[in-house]
Amino acid sequence: MTSPHEKLAESLEKLRTLQKGGGVAIRSGDLTRTHRERLVKNGFLKEVMKGWYVSARPDEIAGESTAWYASFWAFCAEYLDERFRSNWSIAPDQSLLLHVGNMTVPRQLLVRSPKARNKITPLPHSTSVFDMRAALPEAGHVTVKDGLRMFSIPAGLVNCGPGFYLQNPTDARAALAIIRDASEVLTLLLESGRTTVAGRLAGAFRAIGRDRIADDIVKAMQAAGYDIREKNPFDDTIDLIFPSRQQSPYVNRIRIMWQQMRKPILNKFPAAPNLPLDIDAYLKATDENYITDAYHSLSIEGYQVSPELIDRVRNGEWNPDENKDDQEHRNALVARGYWQAYQSVKKSVRKVLEGKNPGTVVDDDHGDWYREMLGPSVTAGLLKAADLAGYRNDQVYIRRSMHVPPRYEAVRDCMPVFFDLLKQESEPSVRVVLGHFIFVYIHPYMDGNGRIARFLMNVMLASAGYPWTVIPLDKRNDYMGALESASVNQDIVPFAIFLGHLVYKSLKGKQVL
Repeated sequence: MTSPHEKLAESLEKLRTLQKGGGVAIRSGDLTRTHRERLVKNGFLKEVMKGWYVSARPDEIAGESTAWYASFWAFCAEYLDERFRSNWSIAPDQSLLLHVGNMTVPRQLLVRSPKARNKITPLPHSTSVFDMRAALPEAGHVTVKDGLRMFSIPAGLVNCGPGFYLQNPTDARAALAIIRDASEVLTLLLESGRTTVAGRLAGAFRAIGRDRIADDIVKAMQAAGYDIREKNPFDDTIDLIFPSRQQSPYVNRIRIMWQQMRKPILNKFPAAPNLPLDIDAYLKATDENYITDAYHSLSIEGYQVSPELIDRVRNGEWNPDENKDDQEHRNALVARGYWQAYQSVKKSVRKVLEGKNPGTVVDDDHGDWYREMLGPSVTAGLLKAADLAGYRNDQVYIRRSMHVPPRYEAVRDCMPVFFDLLKQESEPSVRVVLGHFIFVYIHPYMDGNGRIARFLMNVMLASAGYPWTVIPLDKRNDYMGALESASVNQDIVPFAIFLGHLVYKSLKGKQVL
């Protein structure tokens, strides 16, 4: 007689076959009722809507959103193909967001199709799809990426409304910066006589320093007999010159975000102290705070560590060979990695206290922090040696976050510009806030990004004479909420206030942990 475990294994094999075929959206008809119900009951399959499912992890907490956010885009692509075949496209505004690397899961995905019914389809975790009966992009201006049918960048710019520039100024500028010549948009503008749009685009290009494109749009429209009035659609200005040669849209977004976010940070921190005259005393004070720092930083990541375990590991009083099978083994390996990384970070702190450029220091040293952090787990066989190779080679998702980090191919474009910005930044508070935020926004590693970002934050603090500052576990929700606001809504103010308050308490010696 077949056991329950064997039956479940058989159902999992059917699911695995579907996944190998690249399927994310699983229809009722893809599995027999018996296999489908068995997988749902055991938590390997979750219903998205009637007749549609996605795979899940059985250990996922009820109400957890991570699996859905990770599946969202692929599910929508397959679901929309099933409904409309190839006769659909994501709306122009959302198309532009995707083109410039903003993969944040929207609350409502707007989709166009001549066969649409102008209705909302509810999806998990308060997301939805709204399909509207509307025209598709002009011939030759449909782009398909990862199964998602979108407006091309020129068609998206011509068809988006003025609200796009006000609600998504970072992404709008990044999209405009990809256009190399006015001819890319002029054909669409001239064919349809879009004078208002032409005036808006001319003003937008001039606002990012592309005067030649702006002039060419105005002159071409006037030559065709149209009355065009140029208007800047942005409600703010940034002092940033975009290179004429095409760059990765991810790189442009990082540069624009840095420029737009730095000003709101400036008055959110206490005045920076002078660099300490006694470097050894500064490092000794940091050492005295180590157990507290490690406990809170590791606990924020979900590891079950105690101050006693951290102290034992730090002092070499824990033998990994004697604790092979218990959960403490894993936690202790992580604690040991944190201790080793901290020793490397202290060397970086000393360099910046001696006056070296903090951006250069973290650029040179952060790979050492990462290798030290993961080294014990690799040695113990819990991670593969390849995990020490460096930046990730796969997509990564942040638990419970609607922000989807850049594709792994883009990481190698983003990190050099991130460190260039750190090196060039003169304001200490901006280095602290954006150093931490942009690092986790890019999420360059498969693991350890939060811990490394907090180390980086403290190196930036040291570069201005601020004391080592701990982010407390009981402030985790505020911390994650502020990062989410910055990532999803491009609002850095909550995170700047959050860190500024902690730094103020550290300066006053009143940090409550």
